[in-house]
Amino acid sequence: DTDRALVLLEEYCKKLRKPEEQQLKKAIRKVMGIFKSSLFQALLGSFTKKATRHGSISYLSLPAAVVYDVLGCPKD
Repeated sequence: DTDRALVLLEEYCKKLRKPEEQQLKKAIRKVMGIFKSSLFQALLGSFTKKATRHGSISYLSLPAAVVYDVLGCPKD
């Protein structure tokens, strides 16, 4: 879910300390802000309802899936 994605992003940001990593850290913080926005939450709710109706939703939420993919984390 979104909360898990935010936790993963926050943990990753804490590891970014080198000067050359600060641009990435800034971009991740922007993504975190988007995940926290009410517009994103509304869109995610709409997507989830449609996907559930069509039987195309998996155990992994969209925000968490994006974070796992970007950070190269295993999905299990």
